[in-house]
Amino acid sequence: MGPMIPEDPGIYFYNLHPIYKVDVLGTVVYKRERDDFFCYGVDDGTGVINCLCWKNDLMKEEADPDKSGGKLSDGAQGGFNPVAELKKLKQAQQSRCRLEIGELLRVRGPVKTSRQQREIMASTYYKVNDPVMAFQIAWMMEVPQLYRQCYDKPLQLQPNATSDSAVSSLCKATNIIKDFFKQRSVTRFRPYDVQDLLQPLISSQPQTASADQEPVAGPSACQQLRQLLKEALQILQDDGMVYRKVKSQDEVYYVTAQDKDLLIAVKDIIREDSKREKYAEKGCHILHILSAVRQHYSLNVSKAALELVLKSLECNSDIVSTSDNHYTVF
Repeated sequence: MGPMIPEDPGIYFYNLHPIYKVDVLGTVVYKRERDDFFCYGVDDGTGVINCLCWKNDLMKEEADPDKSGGKLSDGAQGGFNPVAELKKLKQAQQSRCRLEIGELLRVRGPVKTSRQQREIMASTYYKVNDPVMAFQIAWMMEVPQLYRQCYDKPLQLQPNATSDSAVSSLCKATNIIKDFFKQRSVTRFRPYDVQDLLQPLISSQPQTASADQEPVAGPSACQQLRQLLKEALQILQDDGMVYRKVKSQDEVYYVTAQDKDLLIAVKDIIREDSKREKYAEKGCHILHILSAVRQHYSLNVSKAALELVLKSLECNSDIVSTSDNHYTVF
């Protein structure tokens, strides 16, 4: 977990990086069980933290052995028995969520403070079966890289556009378009839908020619506006925030985070392919998912756009990341 300084309720800071949710892998060192939740003490090597893991409805239900008794199971003669399969599902769920001291737990969720102690309110948690410590070794190699590349570096905040003239017009343009997406909940748009939003950036540019000089030949204001818009849209595409489902003369851009069809397509691919023996253990690699999305949904989905979709699905607990860019359903 590392040293985190509390500031606002629910927000912590590590080297000025705001921390709201965490992802922890550690050993269970103590446990308590209540009717509605488990409380596990998890040691990840840097300390012990309480993890409040709520039970779902399936965990709360008590299996009734009389309902899955002999006659129904025997009568199936190897056929599909929904009662028996439900019992197996309950048992599998319980085995993944009921951990004993010494077992390995992965837990993800927001950090809260209760009775002056930090604890994780788990949004996702499960037991990790790692007999040869392969998962723990991969985790120990991945986490230091995250710290070196991100958390141990000073947080670089963008300067205030109203007080610092160093912010480029291109940066302002991309921010204006992003704000437009958020305010209007835009799912798709065409360039002329956002072009007028950038007009003030062209109008506010200083004139290079003085009053007693001849005007210098150069691009017109309209040409500058179109060029600025083109470059801003290219940046948004490179970041994966927008993409073109079909490249045609009619330029239609889709906002990645708002494209429900794309989110459903990615989720369905992961759910179906995770059933295959090849991906049953580690899940689907991001490049496999990208290839499947391009084959079944759109050739123009970039890896950056897919990463945003995967992040959104993971935040909603629709999928779970394992390691090395692998994803599976929970």
